[in-house]
Amino acid sequence: MADAVLYTTLEHEGEAEFVEKKSVFIGRAMPVKSEEEAQAFVKKQKNAYLDARHNVWAYLMKGEIVARYSDDGEPQGTAGVPVLETIRKSGVTDAVVVVTRYFGGILLGAGGLVRAYSHTAKLALESAHIITYEQYTELELTCSYSDYQRYLAELPRFGAITDDTEFSDRVRLLFSVKDTVLEDLFRWISEMSGGRDVASIRGKRFDYR
Repeated sequence: MADAVLYTTLEHEGEAEFVEKKSVFIGRAMPVKSEEEAQAFVKKQKNAYLDARHNVWAYLMKGEIVARYSDDGEPQGTAGVPVLETIRKSGVTDAVVVVTRYFGGILLGAGGLVRAYSHTAKLALESAHIITYEQYTELELTCSYSDYQRYLAELPRFGAITDDTEFSDRVRLLFSVKDTVLEDLFRWISEMSGGRDVASIRGKRFDYR
């Protein structure tokens, strides 16, 4: 059986607030598909909090191929890097986090800043709901009407998701299964149909079930 191919990201935009020694930290996290989308989100948050002293941000994309961050005026290494590392440790990719800080008049020190930005980023990611998708293979199978009834009864055993069904002189089934059951499915189709039917691969996608 093949190992599952997983993809972990955020389900939706999330927000969280954290207060440390009168400094207010507001974290926002969002799933993104491109650097342009990530930068647009950063710009949006900066515009929303123009009166804040710092709008620290980081994003991680395409696994760890693309990683960017900004301390936005905080001492080097105390803000952007901790936010980026928090994203990395969560296992999430294709995500951006912006942490806005309203200074409360009390210095936190380098260690305090690292902890505050890391914690706020963690809360924001949790609020955005970390979700893991599994890779599915999209298949096409053409069969007789009599065999179609048998497939209809048995495919759920493989966790198949029916994408579409077309009826003409024969039945054309479009469905998807997790990669981990693909070999077993192919074997079963061959045995069940006596080699008459063969499922062809249409593509791949990530899905959450």
